[in-house]
This record gives sequence, C-alpha cells and structure tokens, in this order.
Amino acid sequence: MKVAEVRQKYLDFMKSKGHVIVPSSSLVPENDSTTLFTGSGMQPMIPYLLGETHPLGTRIADSQRSFRTEDIEEVGDNRHTTFFEMLGNWSFGDYWKEEQISWIYEFLIHIIGISPDRFWVTCFEGDEKLGLPKDTESPAIWKRLGVPEKHILFYRAEKNWWSRVGGNPEKMPVGEPGGPDTEMFYEFSGIAHDTKYGEFCHPNCNCGRFMEIGNNVFMTYKKLAENKFELLPRQNVDFGGGLERITSAANNEVDVFKLDVFDALREKLEQLSGHEYPSEVRPHQGGRTSLGSFRIVMDHVRAAHALIEDGVWPSNTERGYVLRRLLRRAIVHADKLGIPSGELFENEISSEEEVKFRKALERGMHEIRKGETNVFKLVTSYGLPIEVLKEMLEVDEVKLNKQMEAHQRTSRAGSEQKFKGGLADTSDMSVKYHTATHLLHQALRRVLGEHVYQKGSNITPERLRFDFSHTTKMTDEEKKQVEDLVNEQIRRALPVAYSDIPLEEAQKMGAIGLFEEKYGNTVRIYRIGDFSLEYCGGPHVTNTSVLASPSTTLGTPLRFKIVKEEAVSSGIRRIKGLLQ
Repeated sequence: MKVAEVRQKYLDFMKSKGHVIVPSSSLVPENDSTTLFTGSGMQPMIPYLLGETHPLGTRIADSQRSFRTEDIEEVGDNRHTTFFEMLGNWSFGDYWKEEQISWIYEFLIHIIGISPDRFWVTCFEGDEKLGLPKDTESPAIWKRLGVPEKHILFYRAEKNWWSRVGGNPEKMPVGEPGGPDTEMFYEFSGIAHDTKYGEFCHPNCNCGRFMEIGNNVFMTYKKLAENKFELLPRQNVDFGGGLERITSAANNEVDVFKLDVFDALREKLEQLSGHEYPSEVRPHQGGRTSLGSFRIVMDHVRAAHALIEDGVWPSNTERGYVLRRLLRRAIVHADKLGIPSGELFENEISSEEEVKFRKALERGMHEIRKGETNVFKLVTSYGLPIEVLKEMLEVDEVKLNKQMEAHQRTSRAGSEQKFKGGLADTSDMSVKYHTATHLLHQALRRVLGEHVYQKGSNITPERLRFDFSHTTKMTDEEKKQVEDLVNEQIRRALPVAYSDIPLEEAQKMGAIGLFEEKYGNTVRIYRIGDFSLEYCGGPHVTNTSVLASPSTTLGTPLRFKIVKEEAVSSGIRRIKGLLQ
C-alpha cells in the first residue's frame, strides 16, 4: 500500500463521517513567534480547541505536513524522520470517545487492513497528585471492539497525556489545553526483543519491536495554575496519526525508508554511491553505519526540500539555521557514502548551500589547523557540523547544547522584534509588495471563489510569494483576470487606512484573515478603498497608486504580474508575483 493511498483512504473515510477536509497549513506558522515550525496537526487548531468557532464547523480532518527537530539525533534508525505528515481529525464539542475510538479502529483494522493480532493500545492511568482521574472509558470501548485485555496497558502522564509541550501536565503553561490520550501501536513480526532496553517488552519499549502509529487525544482540561486544572468549556477530540508509520504498519514494513515516498531518492543515492541500500538487521542498526548515512541523507534532503517549498532559506539564525543544518548534515553523510561533490542536490538553493558549505569547511579546517578548539565558534561562525568536529576534537556536547540553546533564544528574541506577516524587511518595495498581497488575496477570492483564504506569505524587496487554499491549477484566463483586477485597484488610487476595533465588530464587517491565526479582543484591520478588508498588523502604503511608482524617477509605471502559479501541497497553491 502506497503512502498517497493511505492518505486518501483516511480523508475519504473521515469525510464519510461528516468531517470537512481542510488543506495542510504551511510548515512556517503565520504570525506565531512561539515556534519556528508547524510540528503537528494540532498546532493550527489551538484557537478552536480553546473555544473559538471554526468557520467550517465542528468536524474537521486533514493531512498536515509537519516538521520537528526534537528527534534529529535519532534520525538514522528505522522510524524517525524530521519531516512527516500527520493524519488528523477534530471534534470541537461534537462527538466524544465512543465515536472516535470506534472510527479509528474501523479505519486501521478494516479500511487499511492492519492485523488485529498485532494491534495494541495504551490508556491514561491517572495522576492523584494533580487530581487527574484514570481513564476508564477508553479501555472499555477498546474491549467492546475486540481488542484483547492483554493488549490494553495503562501508563502515567509521561506517556498518555498530550499537550503542545509534551506529556507532562505540570510543565504546561497556564492557559494551555491538554488531556489524556489513548495511543495505538503496531507490533512488527520477526523482531525479537532486545533486553538492552529492559527485561520485558511492551508497547513503549524502545527496542523497535513496537511502533506508535497514532493517538486519540481527549482535550478535557485547561491549565489554570500550578498543578491546577479546569474543564474546558467543551470537550474536544484531537487525533494524530503518523501517515508514514501507519503505511509501514499496513505493509508490515519495519523500515519507513523503504516506503514508496523514499523510492526515487533511495535509488538515486544507490546510483550515486555505487552501493545498495543495506538490508535491515535490527531496527536500531544505523547511526554511523552506511545504513544510518543512507537514512540521514534521505530524510534531510526530503525535509530540506519541504522547507524550501514553504519559503525557508538557509541562514545562520532561526528557521534558516535549521535548514542549513539539515543540508550540511546531508552533505557530510553523502560524503561518507562516497557520493561525488555537487551531485546530491537538484534545486538551486541547496546546490548553492553546498558550495558555501565546502568553502566554510575549508576555512574551518584551516582554523583547526591553526589551533582553534572552540567548538561553539566553529559551529556558529564556520558552520562545521558536530559530526565533523567529533572526529577531530573533544566535544563537550552538554556544554555545546547549552550554548546553542542560548544562541537560538537570542535569535528568537531578535526575530520577535521584526514585523510579523512574512516580510523580510520594511523597505519601500517590501511594503509595496505587502499591500499588493491584500489586493491579490481579494482578487483571487473574486475570480476563484470565497473558498480562497491566505495560507502563508513571504515578501522580499524583489517579489511577493502568496499561498492560498485552492484545489486546481489556475488557467491562463484566471491568472489574467486576477492580474487585471489588481492593476485596476492600483489605477483607481484607492486610499489605504487602518483601524483598531473590537474583534466582534471586525467579524461583523466581514474582515478576512488566516484561519490558523488567533486574534485578540482588539484587532487591527486594513481597508483598501471599497475593495479589501483584512486583519493585519501593517505596514502598508497609504494609497494604491504608490504601487505603480517605479523605484527611480525614471521608468514607466509598475504593473502587477503573476510570474508563477504552482501547487505547494494538497489543496494549497502558490503565486509568485512582481511589480514590474
């Protein structure tokens, strides 16, 4: 069974249960300084889990593209990846445990065909100290569905509690929603327990015999104060299932890197290196072996491509630093496989980064030969990967990690001072392009329909990039209609002004914004004449006629032009536009 087949079966199944299918959000969260990347399907849904009304109803489902760096050091084994998809469905005060557990069991066992003999579940055993009761409903439902009692286990909050900050209710910040979950595991055949990981094997054992494939989170509580919780105004369901892991279980394939989504890349690496992808002996075989290098390169190249698609560029800070690290680790492990320099990457951004890295590597090696032993400096100033430094220097990883965390906190604090909304800066042209995105947004809604909503943007002084919800490729006629509409508003010389008003009033006025954005009680809306009304924090030009003004006193007036329209992911399209 192929990954795309499992995804489609899931979305079709959830649609049959009354869910509205929404497109995946961008890997780069819009207007959210609390996190660098979209790391779960739950992340864009937080406002609705806390009580806001979702514009599409109480039953929502999707397949969310996700990126996490927490497990980057684990990449190399048979299951960890930094980029993945999360199948998700949500009930906002609608159905509860009976429906959710029954549906997921039906999907996994009867639709996908996972063997019930190899299906295990875990449930929340409660926490008396925090006043959180044991979940007795979920195991009773599992039993009624036919899951043997010996395949139902109980764990404390570290394993069977879920919030954005992990499985510890005590660490949840005040106001954060969370709740007990019941998790699902697949037991692979032909994998013997390794006693290095404990005398007895169980679903949460790390030996590799079991793999978690999904969890039903029952969002019941909101953190009120230290060790105190209150019930949410409504009970919500949040399911998250690893698409790649569920596909592995459906095929009884212990190695996710043998799934079809990795076929082309795996075959390319075999061709470039002259070596076959090694056969799996044990789930944890990998690390510094050639098998581990194959997997690291496959994951990092795939993840880097996904980040670049969503507008991330290599740099020394924030998201760009993570992308740079992925690319450089991939290069290091490609070298270990004997892949020739300059042949790993096919896109221009990654290839340019390889050239920069090899120059940085040469400079860094020169510094080491001169006697430089400051690992933090070699990592941050010269971009040398830790894997390279470990082979030449004594690396205190605990100390280095603390230094890197402090470095990233500083970078993050700097980023929070920048204007939100996808602008690289607030130069004259960036501000023009930002105003142009508002015109583009409304033009798309008029030409394509009111299902169109902004899903992300990235604006530089050279161009705008705008992501929006739409399922089909735009025709040339549609693109021309949108261009003409935008240019008409520029010619009309419409005034651009903002107001700070109560959210409720803005909603009544019909202001549009991002589905994923959580707005406060007071919002800023920008009005462009009688054409556009959007939530936004600015900055903008004061009149649309400014968009036609060339950057020099000479030259003809500028016009808006769509230079590219393409798919980003399922249900998401991207436009790149110029004022030229």
